[in-house]
Amino acid sequence: QVQLVESGGGLVQPGGSLRLSCTASGIIFNLYDMGWYRQAPGKQRELVATISKLESVAYADSVKGRFTISRDNAKNTVSLQMNTLKPEDTAVYYCKANRPPFNTIYWGQGTQVTVSS
Repeated sequence: QVQLVESGGGLVQPGGSLRLSCTASGIIFNLYDMGWYRQAPGKQRELVATISKLESVAYADSVKGRFTISRDNAKNTVSLQMNTLKPEDTAVYYCKANRPPFNTIYWGQGTQVTVSS
């Protein structure tokens, strides 16, 4: 059974930092591209950052320079370090695993991030 379990969300003031983690089980982690997505109320889910199985990274323009994605294949974990948080970063953040070229996709259950004073 495949599971992606996110953690690290919470309430933070503008300008603050949070670190999200996603731990995978039931998959061969180093064969998967991993990503973080987010969905704010009333909006579509959007890509935040991705890291390929070869550790190539990509970011949404809105988070470049503030967020950093990383992975630890030994721990089956992908992390998202979020700095200089803004109220517009408020959303539920989801972890996604995708195995190329088969496009086998799994999602986590999400973790809430709220940026507010």
